[in-house]
Amino acid sequence: MAQSTNVSLDDIDLSSLRDPAGIFDLIEVVGNGTYGQVYKGRHTKTGQLAAIKVMSVTEDEEEEIKLEINVLKKYSNHRNIATYYGAFIKKSPPGKDDQLWLVMEFCGAGSITDMVKATKGNSLKEEWIAYICREILRGLAHLHSKKVIHRDIKGQNVLLTDNAEIKLVDFGVSAQLDKTVGRRNTFIGTPYWMAPEVIACDENPDATYDNKSDLWSLGITGIEMAEGKPPLCDMHPMRALFLIPRNPPPRLKSKKWSKKLHSFCEACLIKQYQERPSTEQLLKHPFIKDQPTERQVRIQLKEHIDRHKKNRRTDDHETDFEYEGSGDEEDPVNEGEPSSIMQIPGESTLKRNFQQIQEGEGRRTPNPLYQPPAPPRGAQNHRGHQPSPQQQNHRDNRDQRRQHQPNIPPQPQHHAPQRPDSRDHQRERERDRERERQRERERERERERQRQQNQQHRAAQQIQQPTRQQI
Repeated sequence: MAQSTNVSLDDIDLSSLRDPAGIFDLIEVVGNGTYGQVYKGRHTKTGQLAAIKVMSVTEDEEEEIKLEINVLKKYSNHRNIATYYGAFIKKSPPGKDDQLWLVMEFCGAGSITDMVKATKGNSLKEEWIAYICREILRGLAHLHSKKVIHRDIKGQNVLLTDNAEIKLVDFGVSAQLDKTVGRRNTFIGTPYWMAPEVIACDENPDATYDNKSDLWSLGITGIEMAEGKPPLCDMHPMRALFLIPRNPPPRLKSKKWSKKLHSFCEACLIKQYQERPSTEQLLKHPFIKDQPTERQVRIQLKEHIDRHKKNRRTDDHETDFEYEGSGDEEDPVNEGEPSSIMQIPGESTLKRNFQQIQEGEGRRTPNPLYQPPAPPRGAQNHRGHQPSPQQQNHRDNRDQRRQHQPNIPPQPQHHAPQRPDSRDHQRERERDRERERQRERERERERERQRQQNQQHRAAQQIQQPTRQQI
């Protein structure tokens, strides 16, 4: 029987973490993680972007939250895992749950699922699939060498940076393997990507699995990238859970793919996990090893990312992407982590500042009020938001120039800056409101899906509890 998920991991006192007020501003919701929403955020001091996962700290989920912090803290120092910067706690009034802010590297190009949806035919090029699978395998090899199973590999948990680097995220359901046995028997994950041996743990308390369950999920993700969606996704999740252990392993439907890709997916999707190749063996598979030059693939991916962002800025309709960086501003380059090709000189001041924050250095007076991002140029400041000294000085100089220029039309007899009320501006505001409504509907669907997964997880734990008590 495997030991607790927190075996060999440091305990964390969440109440001792610092308040994020005055350190970060939340800009917009960009996605949903296992136990919370993910925001695009800005470091107040440097202006650099970060991904901030905001989670309610409940008794039921406190251990899972601590586990995710521990995994990120210990094992995110790898180029294929989103870098962990720090954690903060936002106190709530009595009767409400506190909020944990988990701060990580911002991946502005969105997830692999987003890219598939944005690609013609909902299908990626084969050389792109090979590159992405290799980078996922490298991240998994790092985790597996530390006896950690990710347990939720899927397109939505594989992110792209603006520089076309691949990063694994969402360790809310990851597990620390028993050091001696190397097996788990906890039923958890996302149904359509879930390995048969993981599902078996719900039916048989004595069933176990190891880190090769991540490789089954990788095979399903490969099919997702090739065909636009995972197998059985048109079925109810509970029906899929019933069929996955009973059906033959899924296969690529089209013959257009190379024998190497077919062979790779088949190797990942061997039902008997003891016979499934290991992470290191799959890294030597011809589909992974015999790739075009990485630089060439990265350039193609970056062009695709830039083209997609440009299209999103000009499109009036919002897609249902769940983790997409805003195209309204240029994302600063993250300089701290080693890249697999394009090295950028310099250190990451953001990560260093976060480390100082966690160590109590660089103290500042917390701002108890949430500060929204600066309004568009020319718009009136709302809710008492004060312009910076540089902005105010610029406005004063502009007003003085207008007073001394006779060819400028007379201004209205009031001193408040005018709010642009053009038809274009009104249409843009209406589009923004519609996008926000669509995001809210998508968030509600995601919350419902998470509630169902949590119920399945708790039901599985209740099934296993008598067996553990007997042991």
